Amino acid sequence: MSAIRLDQVTGSNFSYQHLPFERFLDDMVELGRERVELWGIAPHLHVPHVSAEEARGIRRRLTERGLAVQCLTPEQVIYPVNVASPVPWLRESSIAMFRRAAELCVELGSPMLFLTPGRGFEDEPPDAAWRRAVDAIGEIAAYAGTLGLDCVLEPLQRVESNLVNDAATLAGMIDEIGAPNLGAALDTVAMAVAGDTVDGYFDALGARIRHVHLIDGTPAGHLAWGDGDLPLGAYLEALGRRGYDGCLTFELFGDGAYAFDPRPALERCFAAVERELDAATAT
Repeated sequence: MSAIRLDQVTGSNFSYQHLPFERFLDDMVELGRERVELWGIAPHLHVPHVSAEEARGIRRRLTERGLAVQCLTPEQVIYPVNVASPVPWLRESSIAMFRRAAELCVELGSPMLFLTPGRGFEDEPPDAAWRRAVDAIGEIAAYAGTLGLDCVLEPLQRVESNLVNDAATLAGMIDEIGAPNLGAALDTVAMAVAGDTVDGYFDALGARIRHVHLIDGTPAGHLAWGDGDLPLGAYLEALGRRGYDGCLTFELFGDGAYAFDPRPALERCFAAVERELDAATAT
């Protein structure tokens, strides 16, 4: 049986939005990270605003510190971004934003672009919004494929999307899109809220699981490990047992203290994972 390794855990600028980008980079170096997931949000990296030259500059700043980008995750829930929107201009601008994000992945050296399914109006037939999402994500994935990129699609909680909320529906959408470069992202909070399990995800999606957001919750929330009640050790054991060899990211939101001073929360997360991995090795 394989085991999750601490070096699979990336750094990330989730919760650093009120601090300079250099502070985030320096913290990641001091925390021993080599790869990072970049949250595409102002002021660090607002996808519609960043030029190719600016993206190359960001890459140089990472390279100088021995860091590389593993995944670009544009903000796509709180921003006006919705690939399933029934409003034509909003849907079209959202697709254009992701196409631009794919181009920025190339400049940043990121092999992966992170996607979510969007949502339809609550009072419209769900099939219509599903079709818009499938067509939009298929178009984005196809364009990313021409650039040599992989994409991952993450289910959202019901308050965030009325289209894809669990592993079975995620597998259905990925199957329908049929893009070879489109995989799945497993988010432990969305998984717990939906009543899914790590094994259930792998039963439904197998090797298509290519990215993990490893976060605590109650079960909702995007909390540092120890601030919620989800079973970190069980998740790590199951991911290792199922042979997961991709990256894992702490996606911390929800508590203002994280944004005021994010590093202590990340330190607690790394320490919690290290304890669980050490305990598993000792048994």
